[in-house]
Order: sequence, then C-alpha cells, then structure tokens
Amino acid sequence: MKAMYYEAFEATPEIRTLPDPTPGEDGVVIAVGASGLCRSDWHGWMGHDPDIQLPHVPGHELAGKVVATGRGVVRFKVGDRVTVPFVSGCGHCAECHSGNQQVCPSQFQPGFTHWGSFAEYVAIDYADTNLVHLPETVDDATAASLGCRFATSFRAVADQAKTRPGEWIAVHGCGGVGLSAIMIASALGANAIAIDISDEKLAFARECGAVATINAAGVADVAEAVREITKGGAHVSIDALGHPVTCFNSIKNLRRRGRHVQVGLMLGEHATPQIPMGQVIGHELEIYGSHGMQAWRYDAMLDMLAAGKIAPQKLIGRRISLEEAVPALMTLDKAEGTGISVITRF
Repeated sequence: MKAMYYEAFEATPEIRTLPDPTPGEDGVVIAVGASGLCRSDWHGWMGHDPDIQLPHVPGHELAGKVVATGRGVVRFKVGDRVTVPFVSGCGHCAECHSGNQQVCPSQFQPGFTHWGSFAEYVAIDYADTNLVHLPETVDDATAASLGCRFATSFRAVADQAKTRPGEWIAVHGCGGVGLSAIMIASALGANAIAIDISDEKLAFARECGAVATINAAGVADVAEAVREITKGGAHVSIDALGHPVTCFNSIKNLRRRGRHVQVGLMLGEHATPQIPMGQVIGHELEIYGSHGMQAWRYDAMLDMLAAGKIAPQKLIGRRISLEEAVPALMTLDKAEGTGISVITRF
C-alpha cells in the first residue's frame, strides 16, 4: 500500500510503499476513502505523544470500506462502509462494559498506538465494539471529518457540558474543533460566542451559528468581554485550541456554577496550565475533559446530520492528495485559513 511514513519526529514524512495490513481475529482492514488532517497528527509528528513508536504512519480521522475481516467479527462484513472513533475500546474491560469506550485503559488509537489512515489501507481492532455503519447519504470526506474534532466536540457540548437551550457557551478557538462545537451548540439551541484572533475565522464562525464574536487580539480582557455579552458569564465554556491562555480564559469567563470543558490537547510545554482555582472553588465551577466519543453515540450525531440540524461538510476546506498532505501536516500548527483539510486522493 501507499502510505505517509516517518522514521524520526519532526523529520519530513515520505510517501512509501509498505506492506498491506491484515486483520486480527476481532479486527478488520478498511480501504481508506478519506482521512482528515488534525492538529493531533501534528502533535504526534512532533513527538508529543508517548504512544507513538517509530517508524510510524499517522492519521486517525477516517472513513472507507471494509475489505477484510477477522474470524471473530460478527457485526460487519466485506463491503460495509464504515467510520471509527479515534479512541477505540477493547470491548472487555469495566469501562467498555459501562459504555465508556473513550476512556478504555487498553484503548486502541489508529495513528497513535498503531499505524493510521494516511494510507490506502488501515487495520482496526475490536471491530464489533468500535466500527460505525455509515448511511449512503454521508460521503467519505464528511464521515472522516466526524471522527475526531466533530465527535469530540459533540460529546463535549452535548454529553459532558450537557448544554441546554438558551444557555451561553463560549468557544475559545475557531479551528475544526471550535467550529464544530459552535455548530453543535447552535443546533441544541444554545447561544454560542466565538473567540479567536482571526477575523476570517470569526466570520466563518458566524456562518456556523455563532451569535457573537470576540477577537482576542483586540480586547484587553477576553473573560470580561464574555461577561459583558452574557451579562454575567458563560454557562458553558470550551477550550477548543489547547493553550494555557485559552484554557485560563475559558475557566475565567464562566458565571457561577458554570462548566468548562477542555477539548484542545495540552501537551509538551503546555501540559500544566495555570488555573484560577480560587474562582473554581468559590463559584463552584465544574471542569471536564472530552476525549473522543463512543461508537454507540454516533447514531445521535448522524440523526442530527440527516435532519439537517448540523452540517459538518461545511467545515471541509480542502480536499487534497496524500502527497499534498505532507506539507499540510508539517504546518498544522500555523492554523491558517478556515475549514479542515481531508485527504481524498491516495
């Protein structure tokens, strides 16, 4: 198979011909139809993720068609169109049995713990627990875009924060995660405030449902700006970027008994951000993480997509080739332009 491959962190990836994968007893092999580029892939390439062992094939947002199955697979067959959460559970532990595969202690992550989907084929373990059947109305690129950013934002907004109609939600960072969160919050009837340093991204955030925007580079105090718009602070706040400044502001701009959800990864030198703990205690704030979403919860998201309440395809910026994905991966930290890039040509 043709795949993107690197042998050292921060070294320019190459396009190589590598051995085709084979399915495990409980796994499948998927012919990749589309694979999204995510900032998490950049973190992995930089060496920030200890799960990655070199050499490596990145990529974790994928959709495609099953081309081979292990003997133990029951729910899926060759020819099925599928996608998969970027965090997959083992299906056997207490967390998986409770329905929380996204925090399985033996979790499998294509593109991190195993070779990923920047390739013509990818092997996925624990298929019956983790694969999601795709309706024919959802194309591969849209389905791939759901796998990390959109699904993680869905869980963050709907399940972790339990966002309710009429509430104010502040979203810090208008990349793929942030725009997804804004679209989902708007679909749930909440009032989303988009916060970024790019006027272009803020304008796009309004197209995705934001009712107000704040350019963080143009105000003295982001938290105060949020409090002014919301007349007291946000009920829910999301750090969709993963930076000490956005994390701090996201907690600081909450009203009393508000909920902060950390979605953006905090790795490397950003792993231990400053938190206004006095406010957390005195105002009884709640702090949550959001780490992917279970396969069984995809039905709710796909139902909203079918009903036209959400339109994740609007977030796709560029459809690119595997070769074009090499420079795109290396510059993901620059966060230029709107929308996300999806590999659709292998």
